[in-house]
Amino acid sequence: MLEVLPRRTGLYRSNARGRVEPVLANVTRLLVVIATLPPPDPFVADRYLAAAASAGIAATPVLNKAELGVDEALRTQLEVYAAAGYQCITVSAATGEGVGLLLAACAGQVAALVGQSGVGKSSLVRRLAPDAEVEIGGLIREEEGRHTTTVSRLYELAGGGRLIDSPGVRDFAPAVAHLDPRHLGFVEVARLAPGCRFLDCRHMREPDCAVRQAVESGSMDARRYESYRRLRRLAEDLTAVRRGKQRR
Repeated sequence: MLEVLPRRTGLYRSNARGRVEPVLANVTRLLVVIATLPPPDPFVADRYLAAAASAGIAATPVLNKAELGVDEALRTQLEVYAAAGYQCITVSAATGEGVGLLLAACAGQVAALVGQSGVGKSSLVRRLAPDAEVEIGGLIREEEGRHTTTVSRLYELAGGGRLIDSPGVRDFAPAVAHLDPRHLGFVEVARLAPGCRFLDCRHMREPDCAVRQAVESGSMDARRYESYRRLRRLAEDLTAVRRGKQRR
């Protein structure tokens, strides 16, 4: 007998019309994968982390392709995530470095690999689930990944967990309705927001904003704040689009 059970957690995105589309359901850990190649877009990674936080899903930034080296910009990005409270994992699907740590993070979890195309998510599946039949693609060119995975697939892990390999993206817009309006899922903003003068502070131009003060003092990373601002503007634009469609 087949049965449809309620979703315990869900990851959702917005399309260009502002409508909500489901991405993943009943996931307990989101593995946000970045790599040296293709060049990482930190704003995409930030949006996955924000969506996970708003959905109550544990999130782990994962740096793959460690064998290629870690430049200063990427190292800084990982340090900022660590300072925010995320446990970052550095791995190499090619050499096996760090795979044990990643497997331990998946133990007893329903974990999902997400991120840009070409960062090596399918290669990581090969390492974590050696018996899985997974197609692996290369880069179209040095700066652009190839879409190899076209549908999400679930794999069983030896440690007792499950792993979902999801299609790569070039951009990701979290569903506005599923973001916490107080901080949009940015964990640093969530910690600082209670210190703002106004309870409904958007942390954009409002006076006596604890978030902006933290950015000015250097205690919150300026790039992460810019990422928050971009997501705030995107959320407002998508909300306006959706309301415009509803009025017609």
